[in-house]
Amino acid sequence: MKVFGIIPARYASTRFPGKPLVKLQGRSMIEWVYRRASRVFKRVAVATDDERIAGEVKGFGGDVVMTSLLHASGTDRCAEALPLMQERYGEQADVVINIQGDEPFTDVTLLHRLASCFDDPAAQIATAVCPIGSRNDLFNPNCVKVVISASGRALYFSRSVIPYVRGHEQEQWLQQHTFYRHLGLYAYRANALLGLTKFERSSLETTESLEQNRWLENDCYIRVIQTDGVSISIDTPDDLVKAEKWLETHPMTP
Repeated sequence: MKVFGIIPARYASTRFPGKPLVKLQGRSMIEWVYRRASRVFKRVAVATDDERIAGEVKGFGGDVVMTSLLHASGTDRCAEALPLMQERYGEQADVVINIQGDEPFTDVTLLHRLASCFDDPAAQIATAVCPIGSRNDLFNPNCVKVVISASGRALYFSRSVIPYVRGHEQEQWLQQHTFYRHLGLYAYRANALLGLTKFERSSLETTESLEQNRWLENDCYIRVIQTDGVSISIDTPDDLVKAEKWLETHPMTP
């Protein structure tokens, strides 16, 4: 099975413009992500619309493909990048891993596990979750929650707390039920990826501002795997400070 890793990266960010280029221990965040992904996959490229990011990637010897300024999501950017990569490499991908460009400490074992989800011939998409351990995360709308079937399929994604724990005070909810946080990593069968972009925006997607609900509304099978690993996403300058402090106590290299 041929797996391509694609890292969507854009310069314009409402909360942290230029964040792919910020430095962690002397390396840009995009370099951290790229080098970790390259430990797992032979074919990895950054998909961007910005020449500054492209120049950074080329500078550390990485592969980059230029994509449109108009994409609304990383999935759309991956869908444009895929045929460009296939043409460049002269190979057809079976699976595409969409690797978050703002998670410099991505667990390489988790990337392997995502790719292995497609041993299930019915799986079209795969993603990852981890248990929620704090009330702050549980009630934070930026922490996306997901409910999962007994067989490991995603049922629904929400910014609200799901499920509702009836008969208990909110302070007790974490003791009554295991809630799951969506980590934002996606993997797709290559043909499914190209098909996702053809779906019209849906009601549940627009309401929650979560594109994965569009896929569920169109009956896509999203396989979910669980991890207890630390996921550090850098969305703001404050997150960068926290990441630098985390590295002081958890030394690692890209």
